[in-house]
Amino acid sequence: MTVDQRSMTDRMLAGDPYIPDDPEIVEMQAAAQDLMAAYNATSPRELPLRRLLLERLLAGIGEATDIRPPLHVDYGSNTTIGARCFVNFGLVVLDVVEVRVGDDCQIGPNVQLLTATHPLSPQARRDKWEAAEPVTIGHNVWLGAGVLVLPGVTIGDNTVVGAGAVVTRDLPPNVVAVGNPARVVREISDAD
Repeated sequence: MTVDQRSMTDRMLAGDPYIPDDPEIVEMQAAAQDLMAAYNATSPRELPLRRLLLERLLAGIGEATDIRPPLHVDYGSNTTIGARCFVNFGLVVLDVVEVRVGDDCQIGPNVQLLTATHPLSPQARRDKWEAAEPVTIGHNVWLGAGVLVLPGVTIGDNTVVGAGAVVTRDLPPNVVAVGNPARVVREISDAD
């Protein structure tokens, strides 16, 4: 049997099982919490400070992107949000692994982008094991209020996800999806 010699942080970032109370992981979360608290305490009159804090918190943030506080992340360093996006109040990003949002996206209030997974085995859960799968949101996507995007999901370019939908599997480009679980109800074209 081969023993995995990687650190818990390396295991986490690879999406492999890890234990989240590892001291290095706890410190990464604490640093993100400090930046997030500072960001969430800013006023709309402090746009340069907001931008600076987001640049320090996130892996990447595109030009002319507006994220309204409060913003909640696990690490921030695994999240990239493209250019010209609008993110309304209350975005939650559990970014154990990469979360990528494309350019020109609109994200409604109280949307959650979730990468963390937990084992079904009762013993593994008691032992505090977790894992993760990345989330990818294409370009020009609109996520309505309260949308949940679950681990491992990719949403294609130009797709619209209706308010309150729970996206459990990939959605193709150029569609409207609604419901729990989210299902495609129609295609979209430039004529719409």
